[in-house]
Amino acid sequence: MSKKGHKRPRLSNKLLGVISALVLGGGGVAVVAGNASAGQDGNRATEMTSTIDCPDVGEKLTAVPEQAKPEVDENLAKLDDQVADAYKRLAAGQAKGDAALLGDLKQQRDKTIAGMADAIGRAGERPKEIQSLSACTMKKAPAADDAAAAAASKGEQGVAAQAGGQKGGPSKSDFVNITKVKPNVRNPAQAGNASKGSFASQCGRNENGHFNPDNVIVAPGVSNGAHHMHDYVGNNSTDAFSTNDSLAKSGTTCGNGDQSSYYWPVLRLRDGKVERDAKAPGGGQDGNVGTILQPKQVSITFKGSPVSKVTAMPRFMRIITGDAKAFTNGNANANASWSCTGFENRQLKDKYPVCPKGSDVVRSFTFQSCWDGKNIDSANHRTHVAFPDKNGRCQKGFKAIPQLVMRLTYGVAPGARFAVDSFPEQLHKPVTDHDDFINVMSNGLMNKAVGCINEGRTCR
Repeated sequence: MSKKGHKRPRLSNKLLGVISALVLGGGGVAVVAGNASAGQDGNRATEMTSTIDCPDVGEKLTAVPEQAKPEVDENLAKLDDQVADAYKRLAAGQAKGDAALLGDLKQQRDKTIAGMADAIGRAGERPKEIQSLSACTMKKAPAADDAAAAAASKGEQGVAAQAGGQKGGPSKSDFVNITKVKPNVRNPAQAGNASKGSFASQCGRNENGHFNPDNVIVAPGVSNGAHHMHDYVGNNSTDAFSTNDSLAKSGTTCGNGDQSSYYWPVLRLRDGKVERDAKAPGGGQDGNVGTILQPKQVSITFKGSPVSKVTAMPRFMRIITGDAKAFTNGNANANASWSCTGFENRQLKDKYPVCPKGSDVVRSFTFQSCWDGKNIDSANHRTHVAFPDKNGRCQKGFKAIPQLVMRLTYGVAPGARFAVDSFPEQLHKPVTDHDDFINVMSNGLMNKAVGCINEGRTCR
């Protein structure tokens, strides 16, 4: 794994061509075999698989001194590497036993967490709350039953191994027929001083093939910090090594000059085909296999508050919505919304939708729209922003900012298995869907957006 300080060269035209070809798919058969035990689902035996559940150290860090951030970021990325590597050993049947695997992992995490605490302690008070977070457990989940698993069960493990040898979902139980879901969307009533306008950026569908498995917000300076492939629109240059300065100097795919960075995990058909990233970090090396789907449409809209006017968000503000580790972390920060065109009054958080013929799969992301008025980011990338309450009001000390709403649609045949890319141990669960945003609008463009929203106009 590349570590902080090992700067990856900018993508060459040749490599961009290879990565762009990801959306076209390839030949061959991929892999998701089942290291499973039999469980019971009614009268039917259900194969189960194991994954690794570790406490999320990053979520517990609410304050990190500025001078300690580079070392803390590097150690957080190292923790992700350690869990991913342990899961790969488990999935490949290389572990000598659960206890031995977890024991080795705990030793690695002990050392890494101690290094993180030392770095913070040199600049301030040494944190105590992270010392007890090194121990991990095993978690059971239904085994994958997609085309890749079927291919492996037919004795094609040789090809499977070439594609990364990973098992890991999704399972049949991760899907639900959208027509069987009851309407569940509730919109708060609008007050007299609501900001009813909107501002849209048209940034395309990643036609220029901007992919990488980085996450500059969570793991700056670390190649493959996400362990899954991201789709990007907006800022042309975003990768692990981006800085505020480099983002501000970059071009954009957005027609209105919005240089912001918008990125999310790719969606793949679990169709047994080997993509060209089958042996690459973030792709097959991390259990992300199958044909990458290009969205049919990407909608980026900033909306107002139902109870107040909005204030401008600062340039270079970072916001993450959802939780890439929600399968093991729990739903506290989960914010996935899955649906189908024609049924968007029915939103799913922990299931993928099976859409009827003629209906497209929809991923929706509604971002936090309350800001503490001070910080463009926070140690855990969450506490500087918040969601409003059920009536649309921000908590005390927070102010309303334009609410980013993104909507992505995909053409998927009814019944076809698909899944978001994920950290290996998260098993491609729908609840792990997430989206990332760095505001790089010029102050002038942001002020235009705020004016449109507060004055009730529709602008782009």
